[in-house]
Amino acid sequence: MKRIAILGSTGSIGRQTLEVAAHLPDRLQVVGLAAGTNTSLLTEQINRFHPRFVWHSRAARTDLAGGQEGIAWLPLEEMVIQPEVDLVVMATSGKAGLGPTLAALQAGKQVAIANKEVLVMAGELLLPWRGQLLPLDSEHSSLWQCMMGERIEGISRLVLTASGGALRDYSVDQMARVTPGEVLRHPTWKMGKKITVDSATLMNKGLEIIETHVLFGMPYDRIGVLLHRESIVHAMVELVDGMVKAALSLPDMRLPIQFALTYPDRLAGLAPRLDLRAIGRLSFAEVDWARYPCLGLAVEAGRQGGTYPAVLSAADEVAVEAFLRGRLRFLQIGELVEAVLADHRAAGRADLASVVAADTWARAEAGRLVERALERV
Repeated sequence: MKRIAILGSTGSIGRQTLEVAAHLPDRLQVVGLAAGTNTSLLTEQINRFHPRFVWHSRAARTDLAGGQEGIAWLPLEEMVIQPEVDLVVMATSGKAGLGPTLAALQAGKQVAIANKEVLVMAGELLLPWRGQLLPLDSEHSSLWQCMMGERIEGISRLVLTASGGALRDYSVDQMARVTPGEVLRHPTWKMGKKITVDSATLMNKGLEIIETHVLFGMPYDRIGVLLHRESIVHAMVELVDGMVKAALSLPDMRLPIQFALTYPDRLAGLAPRLDLRAIGRLSFAEVDWARYPCLGLAVEAGRQGGTYPAVLSAADEVAVEAFLRGRLRFLQIGELVEAVLADHRAAGRADLASVVAADTWARAEAGRLVERALERV
């Protein structure tokens, strides 16, 4: 029995984690739940899974507990270090997951992580605990599984695949006029709004390249990207002898979630089986980097290291939120991120204080540039 705490339990990854836990009640016990704003769903989750620890950003205890006894209301950093917690599922988004992630790792907990921003903004800080990080993204889980049994010197390159997002068949002129509603119609995955927009700009893939570097220690010049419309091949590992190992499945996040939660065991799961006869064909293409400037910005920020990835992540969050609220056009997302990165001046080696300071500065600078863009409309 593995006892898990889920931070971000009402989001997409959190909900699917609970589906996996419900499917494997003899192997997984939910002892902690934490959520941001969805009070009604968190209440349902409490009533179903009866966690020992709960946190909510707004609701009063009586709003959620429904008279249940024995629930401890703990801040996130305290919840993740409790002796009753074996594994923390970091399903939150944004910098709110940074403190709890560090606290859990320092307490010796395994962290199954889906929070891109934490891995990107503070990747250098997490390196001492790399062995405790279990990837939840489909791409990084696929790399992890394909790399098993291989020595690092036997690997020549890691390859991530990208669907291209909702705008993959749009011209650049069309992309300049798209609405948030169009961008949020992802052709293969059902995800949160932020990551869906990032999939359309390919910022998501740029962040994943940085994550790949953090999780597996692979140099940036040995991490590649291919466009793959079908979202069946999630990642590939090229070996020095010319062999390529690939991970294939239908696009279903419950597969990588279950693998991380039950590792090293592999158990029957909920995801539907892949039928390649029904798929028919798999296509691959080179990425047009000029069409996707956010991809290049992310890779360059990763190469720069220090606080540049934190600035990248924060500026992108502000830009995407502004786009979703109708305050920026789609193509202005990359322009804003580029401008904020250009204005950033790193201060030596990254530590927690400098990462947080860089994040704060980047959000303020990005917000200022959004307002300036609105003034020009």
